[in-house]
Amino acid sequence: MQGLDTVRRSSLSTARLQPVEPEVDTSGPLYVRAEQFPLVSTTRLQVVDITDDVMARVRSLGVREGTATLQSLHTTCAVVINESQDALASDFVTFLDSVVDPDGQWRHDDPAHSDCDRRNTDSHLRALVLSPSVTRQISGGEPVLGQWQRVLIVELDGPRTRTLRLQVMGVR
Repeated sequence: MQGLDTVRRSSLSTARLQPVEPEVDTSGPLYVRAEQFPLVSTTRLQVVDITDDVMARVRSLGVREGTATLQSLHTTCAVVINESQDALASDFVTFLDSVVDPDGQWRHDDPAHSDCDRRNTDSHLRALVLSPSVTRQISGGEPVLGQWQRVLIVELDGPRTRTLRLQVMGVR
């Protein structure tokens, strides 16, 4: 993750070690592997590019052709596919800030209606427009992503330590 004093103006490109084959005919026993790993966010609303880490993890799990699913194990942390550029990440945060008024009269934040002491209704409501998981095809042992597609974590209620779960299924 880049420091706050540097701003990346261009989008990151996603490069595979091997090109995606246009046609694949593979069979064999179904192989399933999964692992969990932590992610530490540093701000309340934050976009974190974890593409390189996910690519390396999928490669290490040993599925040649199949699918990979990455899931956040939290209701206020999302996983999305989008471009990774600092200006766009800032726009994501601005958009999410504009979707929900954090100072609204939310029942989840009211002790008369809820035992939640985090006052994070805005985070839960923002999560409604995002997804807790993404699934991508695996080809040649790597996730299939377009040139500008990146795997992003969207922290909605940080800073916190989050747990992500990656599962791959397919043939070796």
